[in-house]
Amino acid sequence: MNRWMQIAYREALEGMNANDGGPFGAVIVRDGEILARTHNLVLKSKDPTAHAEVLAIREASRKLDRYDLSDCVLYSSCEPCPMCLGTIFWARIKTVYYGASKEDAASGGFDDARFYEMLEGKKRDVTLKQIDREKNAELFRLWREKPDAVIY
Repeated sequence: MNRWMQIAYREALEGMNANDGGPFGAVIVRDGEILARTHNLVLKSKDPTAHAEVLAIREASRKLDRYDLSDCVLYSSCEPCPMCLGTIFWARIKTVYYGASKEDAASGGFDDARFYEMLEGKKRDVTLKQIDREKNAELFRLWREKPDAVIY
């Protein structure tokens, strides 16, 4: 087993056995050094966003004091869900290694299929209604005029 994936696996096992959350672990590595190693904490923290990958990204960003993790590699015990994938995109991580597939996760009761269907526009479990667009769109004009705005 890959040494970094082995750490992600152990994190997943540790979190699962402690009932912290599902069987998911993640490790972020840069230049051969671990920046973050975490596991799913959804149940322990009662936070639906406390997925291993998201927590690892938060920790690595804090350690490096930056949001751009493009020089880092993420190892995850399982294929990232759509939320984690979005977080990976925002962090600019270019390489992700994962162990179990989303189908493996579904066999354990973690079925992301409905989320993928929503993203593809095939299904909608949430009602999205736009209101007050003009006033809220004005924020982006103000942002463009802000001299110290940082695009990320």
